[in-house]
Amino acid sequence: MATKFSQYRAVVPALVEQRAAPRHRILVTRATLTKRGNKPVEAMLHDLSVYGCRLACTAPHGEGEKVWLSLRGDQPVPATVVWNDGAHIGCRFDDPIERSLVRQLTLVIC
Repeated sequence: MATKFSQYRAVVPALVEQRAAPRHRILVTRATLTKRGNKPVEAMLHDLSVYGCRLACTAPHGEGEKVWLSLRGDQPVPATVVWNDGAHIGCRFDDPIERSLVRQLTLVIC
């Protein structure tokens, strides 16, 4: 029950993780991002899961756009842009990628 002291207090929304799989940080990996009818552009892969990734990319990409990602020179992976904050974009893969590819990109030898 609210009191008169809490009536005007600003409430910050809760941060709820909604991903189906945890994202793994990647040190620095270059990727190629291609939109239909456009030339490929370079992007930096920041984190990755079997279902999606976060990229730093200078080219504008709107939410809902279809793109193709080339990770480590492999076959392009179809994905959809789900968010864009101006500096980074979040993509959801149309089909989950192989776990072995995730392991190759996230493996760090210390």
